[in-house]
Amino acid sequence: MSDYLQVDVERTLGDLSLRVSCALSAPWTVLFGPSGAGKTSLLRVLGGLTRPDRGRVVLHGRTLVETANGAWVPPAQRAIGFVTQRPTLFPHMNVTANVAFGLSGLSRRACEERVGQMLELFQAGPLAKRMPADLSGGEKQRVSLARALAPEPRLLLLDEPFTGMDADLKVSILEKLTAWLAEREVPALYVSHDVAEAFQTAADVVVINHGQIQAHGPAQVVLASRREQLLRQLGERS
Repeated sequence: MSDYLQVDVERTLGDLSLRVSCALSAPWTVLFGPSGAGKTSLLRVLGGLTRPDRGRVVLHGRTLVETANGAWVPPAQRAIGFVTQRPTLFPHMNVTANVAFGLSGLSRRACEERVGQMLELFQAGPLAKRMPADLSGGEKQRVSLARALAPEPRLLLLDEPFTGMDADLKVSILEKLTAWLAEREVPALYVSHDVAEAFQTAADVVVINHGQIQAHGPAQVVLASRREQLLRQLGERS
């Protein structure tokens, strides 16, 4: 896969000065770094939720942001799915309506089929008629994932999306999600603190700290020093 995302941005956010310049090509790229390092801030810039002070963002050859000439593509037109750590479902809509929200361009039958596929992918079929208030945290996250993927985005942004899920369910869903994205050649940029997830997805890793990239490369290389942590995690799951 050639470079799908080119980023060269600067943004001052409170005490954080975000300065990121990189090109991403791996199907999965994991963002690692301590809390407050700038990982979520970077996702928000890419998703169009935060404007950079300076810079450029290009996705699959399409310029989303170019501060030099004022170019700006609104979030809803970027073809980017974004799942945050805290699910934000529409409280007045049931699960089916939430997942169908971004599918206005499809026929009714195609919409129903797509929603069913997404709910099955994330093992959420039995939740179809339930309201968000009746869901657990992990169930809300699964529905949020289904909603983000339903429009078949060109890039998926994931900010610790498996919060609230038990380990076995997380592994199962991650495997299915990886296969779904690979089949459609949709890359994912994923914030995680779980070393095992980086290896499971055969990801590239970007280590970010103090708003700047400190390392970028294959997980086996960038996370070599965390091998003992990975072995402990695998031991706990066996």
